[in-house]
Amino acid sequence: MKKGFLSFVMFVLTTLIITACGSSEESSGEQSDGSTGGSEKGTVYTVATDSNFVPFEFQNPDTGEMEGFDIELIQALADESGVEIEFETLEFSGLIAGMETGRFEIGIAGITITDERKEKIDFSDPYYDAGLITVVEADNKEIAAMNDLSGKKVATRTGSTSYDYLTENYPDAEVVPFEGIVEAYMELRSGRIDAVVYDSPNALYYVNEKAEGSLKVVGDIAEAQQYGIAFKQGSELVSPFNEALEKFKEDGTYDDIYEKWFGERPYGTEN
Repeated sequence: MKKGFLSFVMFVLTTLIITACGSSEESSGEQSDGSTGGSEKGTVYTVATDSNFVPFEFQNPDTGEMEGFDIELIQALADESGVEIEFETLEFSGLIAGMETGRFEIGIAGITITDERKEKIDFSDPYYDAGLITVVEADNKEIAAMNDLSGKKVATRTGSTSYDYLTENYPDAEVVPFEGIVEAYMELRSGRIDAVVYDSPNALYYVNEKAEGSLKVVGDIAEAQQYGIAFKQGSELVSPFNEALEKFKEDGTYDDIYEKWFGERPYGTEN
């Protein structure tokens, strides 16, 4: 009888211990998954960008870090909007395709706002005014403007609005697309093509800073364009980023970033 009673007591104690341990684990589990106290870490959004569009975005050869006007601006906008971002670099044509398919939430790479792109991508308000310009060898006397491009071999960048512009407006020119715009400039310097047509800020920067006097800009800027930050269609980030951009234009933050990379803004210009 005593032996049976002791067995019963041991059974009850064991049951109570197991139950208590189970309750403790459940309580611990509730806290670890964030349902009671604490919050989950915020989402990190991938920003698709280019590594070869100086001075907007480029990889610093010494540090390996991304730098440039676009990089500094998008980071400041993200910080102001309370959004954490990271960068992924790829060729411009792949960047546009990735934005259109929704692979990336955000894209910045001197992306021109067009009606065609707006069918598949959302854009911020414009943040930079640009256009297309013609670059030729310094001793070239045949090409003085875009109207002289007919019958010439003209390079530009794959997937860019300059490529679309050339094929639509200069059907008699041989348009040669390159994945990287620096490759196009190098082909021009080697004499294998007659001209490069591309976005004015990048073309002017290359001619003034990298061409060592071998190239020059001719003619006027054509096809006025505006750059915008690209977002996956339907993104909730468009509004807060636009609000941050407007704030930066009003408080001088935009001007500070602009002047760091391009020098003083022309009087009366607005973006």
